[in-house]
Amino acid sequence: MSYKVEEVNGCTKKFIFSFDNLDLSEQIKVALKEKQKSVNIKGFRKGKAPLAMVEKLYRPQVESDALNSFVQKEFFAAVDKENVRVVGYPSFQNVDYKDGESVSFDALVETFPEIELKDYSKLSFSKDKVEVTDQDVEDVKKNYLAPRAEMKELEDEKAKLAKGHHAVFNFEGEKEDGEKPENMKGEEYLLEIGSGQFIPGFEDGMIGMTKGEKKTLELTFPDSYHVEELKDAKVKFHVELLEIKEQVLPEFTDELAKEMGFESIADFQEKTKANLTQQKERQSQEKLNQEILEKLIEENSFEVPQAMVAQQENFLKQDLANNLKAQGFTEEMLSEYFSKWTEDLTTKATFQVKSGLILDFLAKKYEVEATDADFDAKIEESAKLSGLSAEQVKEFYGKDEKMKGNLMYAIREEKTFEKLAADLKIK
Repeated sequence: MSYKVEEVNGCTKKFIFSFDNLDLSEQIKVALKEKQKSVNIKGFRKGKAPLAMVEKLYRPQVESDALNSFVQKEFFAAVDKENVRVVGYPSFQNVDYKDGESVSFDALVETFPEIELKDYSKLSFSKDKVEVTDQDVEDVKKNYLAPRAEMKELEDEKAKLAKGHHAVFNFEGEKEDGEKPENMKGEEYLLEIGSGQFIPGFEDGMIGMTKGEKKTLELTFPDSYHVEELKDAKVKFHVELLEIKEQVLPEFTDELAKEMGFESIADFQEKTKANLTQQKERQSQEKLNQEILEKLIEENSFEVPQAMVAQQENFLKQDLANNLKAQGFTEEMLSEYFSKWTEDLTTKATFQVKSGLILDFLAKKYEVEATDADFDAKIEESAKLSGLSAEQVKEFYGKDEKMKGNLMYAIREEKTFEKLAADLKIK
């Protein structure tokens, strides 16, 4: 084997091959005989055409196939010998083949970068304190009771609309040129004030109105609005408030708690506080983990394979596209959206690739692996948070190997962060 390896950058290598006295005639002859068995040539039965005629018609193709096969075989043999971790597929360049004499070619390939982290033992971080208040538990209770709530109109005719109230109103939008599009009108529309369903300024502008009052709101659509012609458009909304309603929740009793899957009010409060504590602890930990990764990436500069970044970017785009389609985005709107935010997606994908490589390096350093016992423990934890049984959660992951693989990867990362935290200064 005749080759040499050049470092292009931290994650790209060039293999330079040169073979003298190379004769592929035997491989070409064998390939032609195989081709002879399958070709249909006018005037001959399948597989019975003379070899000379097959060679005349197909030699360039067969010769090209034989050369490609040789090139790939030599490249991957070199990769194995050099113990190179390849990312993606190589780019073959400068292929020069002289029939019966020699062949030379270059193979440019991306590789996993060799990562060495600087001493991180002196890095310090602060973790958010986790606290669950009575109001937090009360908010969860309201969410449970909301589907059973009654909507009642306020009896006080002079009552002013406030956040949390539900307004029943008519509205009509008017563009700067005086046009009043049908898609900017509504009658007896029900809206929770403060929910953020309308464009910025609309709901705030209605606050303080009384029943029967009419008002004109002068607003500007945001530049990120999904309808192209309304981006940054100035508009007047003529609003008439018909009713002010409030949500009246039922009394929370032990019987109602049982209907919701709890033993009593006390059981609801105890379990809700425990779940909220666990959720906030996870959020606090995820925030800390993000800050740690950002610092490690800032402190340790290294290049990453563009093939990995492109793959991660495609994953992010697909995931985001699915979410936006669920919100009513068309293909045209998606194309415009991604055109505008491509740079942000690339930046995010690059960060995620770097984070994954650093965590993989640390997992190997700390000899961390995700075990079946870890998997079972995570299933139990998920079951408690979701309200499902452990068997149901386990069955869910058992149906999809990819989902289970992602969970095992997340467990490995979680255990890696635990090991890493012991070597950092965390307040």
